[in-house]
Amino acid sequence: MDLKKVRVLVENKSVQESSGVTPSLPTDGLASVEYDIFRACNEARRDRGSVTLIAVSKTFEADAIAPVIQSGQRVFGENRVQEAKSKWPALIATQPAIALHLIGPLQSNKAKEAVALFDAIHSIDRPSICEALSKEMKAQQRTPQLFVQLNTGEEPQKAGIAPGEADDFLARCRDTFGLTISGLMCIPPVDDAPAPHFALTAKIAARNGLTELSMGMSADFAIAIQFGATHIRVGSAIFGKR
Repeated sequence: MDLKKVRVLVENKSVQESSGVTPSLPTDGLASVEYDIFRACNEARRDRGSVTLIAVSKTFEADAIAPVIQSGQRVFGENRVQEAKSKWPALIATQPAIALHLIGPLQSNKAKEAVALFDAIHSIDRPSICEALSKEMKAQQRTPQLFVQLNTGEEPQKAGIAPGEADDFLARCRDTFGLTISGLMCIPPVDDAPAPHFALTAKIAARNGLTELSMGMSADFAIAIQFGATHIRVGSAIFGKR
């Protein structure tokens, strides 16, 4: 992101807000999100550099992603291995500094491709995935950053480890499978206030010595930043509605 563009956007919004006029949504979604991250970090007394913006590009084609890359964004998130394989190698060839994060569910039979393609995997939630990733990381000599996904709402239809099982699962990741887990990821239930889920995720991470928190999406990333999010996953606010 061009910091000069963000600075202009910040100044324009500050003038509009101080005048009591509701600011209109800028046409540049990425610049708007950067402004909101800047403001949330300022309110939380955090440095902007402590938060990684993952631009969630799932379902969007290369022609929609390319302008976001050209604007300076370098970290992107995808939900499916096959979709990422179909569009990202060509995009990465034009900008090798891209970091690609898998934020959707991972099947054991896709572990080989996931390790080869992604720089981070946010959806570790069962022993079979741990075993498959451990095998492939050794075989490929690649070490993507790993996050365990929590199901903080204990929703039966949603992936993730229940909070009460998180400590034991994290110990198994380390002791049984030899994985280095960097942090936790959560997706609060749609109808719940997100703050308690972010607070719980941060508490579990802290007692397990984990420093990375992948939490917060387009509608609630400012709240997540207040609770210590280090990675926020933002799609529609950047790319528009799917």
